[in-house]
Amino acid sequence: MGTSSSHPKLLREFLAYYRPQLGLFVADTVAALILAAADLAFPQILRQLTSGLFAGDPNAIIAALPGLAAGLIVLYAVRYACRWFVTSWGHIMSARMESAMRQDLFDAYERFSFSYFDHHNTGDLMSRVVNDLFDIAEAAHHGPEWIVICSIEIIGSFVLLARICWELSAALAVVTALLFFFGLWGNARLAETFRENRRRMGAINAQLEDSLGGMRVVKAFANEKLESKKSAASNEAYLDSKVRNYQAMGLFNASVSGFTGVLYVVVAVYGGYLIARGRLQPADLATYALYVSMFLGPIQTILDFTEMFQKAKAGFERFVEVLHTAPDVQEAPNAQPLNVREGSVCYETVSFAYDTSTERGATGEHVLRGLSLDIPAGKTLALVGPSGGGKSTICALLPRFYDVGKGRILIDGQDVSKVTLHSLRRSVGMVQQDVYLFDGTIGENIAYGKPGATMDEVRAAARAANIADFIESLPAGYDTRVGERGARLSGGQKQRVAIARVFLKDPKILVLDEATSALDNEAELAVQESLARLAKGRTTLVIAHRLSTIRHADEIATVEAGRIVERGTHDELLAAGGTYARFWNMQFAE
Repeated sequence: MGTSSSHPKLLREFLAYYRPQLGLFVADTVAALILAAADLAFPQILRQLTSGLFAGDPNAIIAALPGLAAGLIVLYAVRYACRWFVTSWGHIMSARMESAMRQDLFDAYERFSFSYFDHHNTGDLMSRVVNDLFDIAEAAHHGPEWIVICSIEIIGSFVLLARICWELSAALAVVTALLFFFGLWGNARLAETFRENRRRMGAINAQLEDSLGGMRVVKAFANEKLESKKSAASNEAYLDSKVRNYQAMGLFNASVSGFTGVLYVVVAVYGGYLIARGRLQPADLATYALYVSMFLGPIQTILDFTEMFQKAKAGFERFVEVLHTAPDVQEAPNAQPLNVREGSVCYETVSFAYDTSTERGATGEHVLRGLSLDIPAGKTLALVGPSGGGKSTICALLPRFYDVGKGRILIDGQDVSKVTLHSLRRSVGMVQQDVYLFDGTIGENIAYGKPGATMDEVRAAARAANIADFIESLPAGYDTRVGERGARLSGGQKQRVAIARVFLKDPKILVLDEATSALDNEAELAVQESLARLAKGRTTLVIAHRLSTIRHADEIATVEAGRIVERGTHDELLAAGGTYARFWNMQFAE
């Protein structure tokens, strides 16, 4: 992204966001042109008056003043209107562009598979949405405006300067050219410092999000000092990048100021020489100095814009990087909706390894190794086995949270990699061990299983999950807010809300990954009864470490090292005396 060959493509992608705002952009540009013309007009008007009207008859001057005042009032009224338009609607234009970019970025995030989020911190992703896009929007507004105004003012004032004294203007052009080439050199130095600053900002956001998200764990272990040290380390790294950035900016701005001083020295010394030789009038030198200030002002503005431009460029490179990242899990070009008739599930010699990419390349140890598994339609299959054996991976591959490395997964004979993701995931309901509730009401969290569900449907789902009595006992009932990640509910309550969400979704296939792990014995019994009703006639895949919860499953399969090592009913596996029997005896030895 950062190579020079990519700059034209990067510019085209940036300009594409101006297209929906073309009318507003043209109006903003016209207003900027009028502003520049008005700024150029006043010194020229004053020069003409000084050498013309104001040098004549006093009575004529007095007579002309009302008309002059009216003309200047009109000029500055137009300037006022243009400044208002550029400031307000120019920012509105950039805000609309920022909004479009933010939506594109969020849509890109949603397309990514779990693997992308396994390798990217939430803090860094948030930094791209908030900090990067703000800098891009500021440049989107001020860039064209300043370029238009400053270009006209620079060219216009230089033309006027040349008309006053071409010899002095030639010397001015030489110094300005040197300043321009220095600006290019300094711009290149600033670019890397801003890119590094963006990376450090993402890192500090990630560390902050990690610490705040785990604050309960921090306090439970009394590790505030440890987290403070981690924060200080990332903060120091960010500070170092800011120091290098500001040092480069300081050198750049000081050097620009030095060139500005050189320009004034040239005007004073060479102008004095030309006056001494009779080739320049003292009054013209005064007017010349006035235009030099107008000439230098926009040059200084453009050079100051370097900082904003480099921030925006670094942010847009990171933005485009996300948009150009291809999702690991993609729909087939001719994908058709999944048609679940009965709900049979089949894993055919499936192998899978999580990507543990590093700077040296992608590596990964296989979690599943040629696993084959048939789940008849309407039956419940429970997966048991040691942690890390691949049980959760088997469940995650079914709705294509990850794609298999080898083999395939079929639902009613249809390869899940060849159907649309939406139809696949609407057909599979999941209750996972790590329950996530959104920061809204209980009713909204249950209704998430079926957008647009009626309140009666939400209540029915809550009753099916045996949580309706609890909800209705609350003062606000279904309008009770759950807090961030459901912080205001207990673990068991969150789990039952999540189960109600799946009841409302009413999928053809169920995946229960430790769905009752957070419940006490009484609540667990109630939920098991509800799950049994829900599972009736549906294909259900269950992961459980509490073997008592799955003893009545149609079949139980033991997963070890990515393979099915035994399979049968509870009684059959106990009689076989294998891994399942050993786990059972460990849990119920007494």
